[in-house]
Amino acid sequence: MGSNLIGKDVKRVDGVAKVTGSAEFVHDFKVDGMLYGALVKSPYAHARIKRINTDPARKIAGVRAILTGEDLPYKVGLYLVDKSILAVNKVRYYGEPVAAVAADNLEIAREAAGAIEVQYEELEPVLDVQTALEEGTPLVHENLGRYHYMQGVFSPRPGTNIANHFRLRRGDWEQGMVRADLVVENEFWQPQVQHVPLETHVAVGHYRPGGQVKIWTSAQSPFAVRNLLSAGLDIPHENIEVIVPYVGGGFGGKAGIHLEPLVTCLSRAAGGRPVKITASREEEFTTIPVRQGLLSRIKTGVSQEGKILAMEVQFLWDGGAYADYGVNIGRAAGYSGAGPYEVEAIKLDSITVYTNKPFGTAYRGFGHLEIHWSLERQMDLIARKLNMDPADFRCKNILRPGSTTITGEKIKSNSGRVDQCLEAVVQEIGWTGRPQALNWKKARGKVRAQGLALLHKAPAMPPNTGTGALLKMNENGSLLVSVSLIDYGQGTYTALAQVAAEEMGLPLDKVKVVWETNTDKDPYDWQTVASKGLFMTGNAVIRAAKDLKKQMKNVAAQVLRAPEDELDIAGEKIFLRHDPEAAVSFAEVAMGYTYPNGNSIGGPLIGRGHYIAQGLTNLDPETGQGQPALDWTYGAHGVEIELDLETGELDIINIVSAFDLGRVVNIANCRGQVYGGVVQGLGTAVMEEYIYDDRGRLLNPRLTDYKIPTCRDIPHQVKPIFIENPQPDGPYGARGVAEHPMISIPSAIGNALGMLGLQLKAGPLTAERILEEIDRLQEKTD
Repeated sequence: MGSNLIGKDVKRVDGVAKVTGSAEFVHDFKVDGMLYGALVKSPYAHARIKRINTDPARKIAGVRAILTGEDLPYKVGLYLVDKSILAVNKVRYYGEPVAAVAADNLEIAREAAGAIEVQYEELEPVLDVQTALEEGTPLVHENLGRYHYMQGVFSPRPGTNIANHFRLRRGDWEQGMVRADLVVENEFWQPQVQHVPLETHVAVGHYRPGGQVKIWTSAQSPFAVRNLLSAGLDIPHENIEVIVPYVGGGFGGKAGIHLEPLVTCLSRAAGGRPVKITASREEEFTTIPVRQGLLSRIKTGVSQEGKILAMEVQFLWDGGAYADYGVNIGRAAGYSGAGPYEVEAIKLDSITVYTNKPFGTAYRGFGHLEIHWSLERQMDLIARKLNMDPADFRCKNILRPGSTTITGEKIKSNSGRVDQCLEAVVQEIGWTGRPQALNWKKARGKVRAQGLALLHKAPAMPPNTGTGALLKMNENGSLLVSVSLIDYGQGTYTALAQVAAEEMGLPLDKVKVVWETNTDKDPYDWQTVASKGLFMTGNAVIRAAKDLKKQMKNVAAQVLRAPEDELDIAGEKIFLRHDPEAAVSFAEVAMGYTYPNGNSIGGPLIGRGHYIAQGLTNLDPETGQGQPALDWTYGAHGVEIELDLETGELDIINIVSAFDLGRVVNIANCRGQVYGGVVQGLGTAVMEEYIYDDRGRLLNPRLTDYKIPTCRDIPHQVKPIFIENPQPDGPYGARGVAEHPMISIPSAIGNALGMLGLQLKAGPLTAERILEEIDRLQEKTD
């Protein structure tokens, strides 16, 4: 009865609106009487606030409200409530807001912000994760022991700079190291980077009579905004309405709460006039959160035959000034911390560390790109020492059906097959597995090399993560789909439209996914993160469709005077299975069926569906054992690079990427995720990084100095491969694949350089770093 839409190349349902400019974003939004906000930001990474003089700003005509931290006795936070809306007593990173202004227009607001006088006493900044853990280092949060946090899941350490310490213990790792024929130990680094969404952060807040709050925001998770705003400002949930229209990209950076509390408080201070704050591109770099940095230390014991016997892993996350998502990134990356490999014994510590830098938050991959940089580089370095083909070494150790993960989860045949991903990449790229022995004294010109890397990731979310969906039938039998999952460019609404059309047997053009999400009107969704959107909301839509069809059959059974179990649905009709001519149309029952004499039955048709994560558990706080994964998506990358030995410049000739995504729902969306993810991963691999001076001031806070990939950097060829081992509880067998394409791209490129003998362990792999390593090798051969 389906319309055979699953797996097809279906055009994006938002395509026309976006390319014609008719899609409305919060950036475009104006409300009658709206004021504009501007921020006063700290010029220091760590300083005590001695005095704030707002008098000069208050004298400027058109200024309607000014707030400092002393006016706002609130704290906000996702898992650890450690952040003031505006800095109180001291600032903890360069660019942190210390005051805010609302005025009649943006020019006046900025003038007033510039007129506010702030006196600081600069303090010694904490800029390095290793230094942050040393005894006697200044504390970023002296009152850490007084903060509320999610107990039983996270463990901040008062009197230190540790925001969270995740532990995982399995087997006898010490004995495993003793048994090992080879022990390899290395240290790796990935810096902080910026999300760089096309649309910067923006929010409009309206504090209305009776304590009612209305928020329009460019956010990934409207219900998370509502919940955190309620908790932070002590406003009942029912008094907060959050509206999210089209969103111009997020990549995780819009998943939590950011400008919303401040615009709410400014609106209240301005007598209830709406206030809009739009982050400038420079503020996006200096004030809005970033992707965390990571220092990894990995020690691996292996047998002579290439079997991993034990691992000791330490992840030190540069979490910046506040915990935000950072503590959960450390946790999620921790339980994935051996990569897609079976490891008998492991000791793993994943520690999120406070520093005086912009704070870390969710970023596409949720820490997995960072850990796979170290894990996959380590795999190649071990293979080299064993004189083994890196692909063969991986094959000896990868998770297969029957394997056990480091948290104790059994891998099944339907969990996904990383071995098939690796096999597909090896075959497609023409893998040779041979390192090149270059004479560095004589080497000139350009050389080519190949590299491999694997990856895995599960959705990072609490065990009670839930989502809902409503299907509302229109008078003509068409369908409206209401969800609170946010499509901010990933194409999920197109896939959900396919699911709804498939379930209802409707043509796609008769299914509309409602774009603007409103917490007062639309069903709950936890958050739009973690590559769980299609999996969970897709299941909710399927259940809503089943509920809707049940209602339709109930009405049709009365009209046709037949049992419900003898009815079928197809072709926009409900009909008798043995007599298809006996039928009623969708349109006839949509608003309730009316008999010729005027009697009516039924009523407006609304299907309701929900889905909650199945089988997840909390993890043991001492051992990390438990069931954290809704599903796993496995993948592999193979790259071919060309390196100019005289300039250090890289040219990416070919990237082959294979993913076991269970079942393809929309082939064009899947390809788009791979193309976009690969290029975004390429940015991390070869150019993107935050650069600070010795006082913690960001030196590259704009796109003239902070480089992201352009069309000139795109690989010559990107080849996506999709392997389908269906997930039994996924919609039509599907698993998520939104984050995964960028994970391990830096690792694969680093491993390709390693095949040339260039063993770099710190990202990004810039031409300067490559040349430094070439120079070192040339000097070594003298």
